[in-house]
Amino acid sequence: MFIIIEDQSRNDHAKLVSRMLKLCEEVFLHELGWNVTAGPADEIDAYDRYSPAYLVWCDDHFETLYGSLRLLPATGPTLLYDVFRRTFPNNANLSAPGIWEGTRLCLHNDALARNGLNIDPRLAFCMMLLALCETALDHGIHTMVSNYEPPTRRLYTMAGAPIQEIGRSDGFGRRPVCAGTLEVSETVLATMQHRLGISERLMAPKSSTNPRIQHSQSIAPHHGGFSEPENPRGAFKHDTVAA
Repeated sequence: MFIIIEDQSRNDHAKLVSRMLKLCEEVFLHELGWNVTAGPADEIDAYDRYSPAYLVWCDDHFETLYGSLRLLPATGPTLLYDVFRRTFPNNANLSAPGIWEGTRLCLHNDALARNGLNIDPRLAFCMMLLALCETALDHGIHTMVSNYEPPTRRLYTMAGAPIQEIGRSDGFGRRPVCAGTLEVSETVLATMQHRLGISERLMAPKSSTNPRIQHSQSIAPHHGGFSEPENPRGAFKHDTVAA
């Protein structure tokens, strides 16, 4: 199932959060070689301290992690502005209510295979994007912002997600890092569902998970990120992640 984990539910899903942070560290810091600063414990950077919401794909028992994505509103500190500012033009204003950034999208490919889901890694990535679109629509978000490596663009195309590249820059890792915006709308959602052949909602009903993202206009103090990893091989960690 796909759920949202926030501050008020983080302790209830402590094992999932620990596995998620460790997976992010291994994928982005060690596998992709992105120039980020590792923090204490399993944190890959300081933005996990800004009360983010996490979009998490897990089993029905909330124990096995399949994938995750970090969400923060673009009205406070973000990777986009603080780290990847060179990736988009100076005249682009990407900090406003209704714009969110999602960072650290990655999948645990071994866990998906081990549980017999038999989902192609590329389709799994696209399913995360579809769940993200559902989440954004549920909470008044009209634009997602992403930093990603060039090969990832074809996964957005595969998912039917109209990512618009607005710039790119070298010097962050082994490949250039792009900045892109993604419109969120019912039309986009319908296109993605049709492209992926998925008609049912992916996000679990709120009653089964309790956490709920606040509307972006009510969280002005914070700022956040939506960033994608490079490609199917790099985006999916193959080792077992210990809690």
